[in-house]
Amino acid sequence: MAGHSQFKNIMHRKGRQDKVRSKLFGKLAREITTAAKLGQPDPAFNPRLRAAIIAARAENMTKDVIERAIRKSQGGDAETYDDMRYEGYGPGGVAIIVEVLTDNRNRTAGEVRAAFTKSGGNLAETGAVSFMFEHLGVVEYDARAASNDAILEFAIEAGAEDVVSSEAGHEIYTAADSLREVAKAMEAKFGEPRKAALVWKPKNTVAVDDVQGEKIFGLLEALNENDDVQNVYANFEVSEAVVAKMSA
Repeated sequence: MAGHSQFKNIMHRKGRQDKVRSKLFGKLAREITTAAKLGQPDPAFNPRLRAAIIAARAENMTKDVIERAIRKSQGGDAETYDDMRYEGYGPGGVAIIVEVLTDNRNRTAGEVRAAFTKSGGNLAETGAVSFMFEHLGVVEYDARAASNDAILEFAIEAGAEDVVSSEAGHEIYTAADSLREVAKAMEAKFGEPRKAALVWKPKNTVAVDDVQGEKIFGLLEALNENDDVQNVYANFEVSEAVVAKMSA
């Protein structure tokens, strides 16, 4: 997931400014509330809620804030959000998938379309680029959680399809319908992961030049700044020089 991973690394290198962190917490809380409202408010019986809580803990969201988001889902005045997916092309023909939770489809569609247009890209029909990705489960651990060999051996035994280990950590990929079982097995062995969620993993990546790369990072940042946008995935590779420049 080259482009998406590179963008995540840039955001972490830039640090969590108060405004950025507040926006992130708002998105995490929205996902927790939505997951609890659609299923049971107990994460032990609600995989989506469990994944949302893991993501929140990874960003140091406090227990009180998490529990408040869950309680909000049980109130009669809890907002109702629609799960939506937008697909399009960025500069250089890069395929992009945008997942949102919105209480106003028209507003969100207009804002997402405007972000694509401003970057020189274009929004497409649903299904236009998703065939270039695999919809998979992923369980992530910090590199210090265990050795590469230990993670790989146990993950395969637990039913994982692939493992990618690097200095940044371990990514254990599973079939979408196997995520819950694999995540539970990994957690029993190595402790709570830093992430357990469904993602869109590119089947192949597109190499872009430095100018296009900067435009793509700008588009991804604009999309992530939208309160309704939960996740953004892209299938591109860019030079380390651009990554370093955008991280500065």
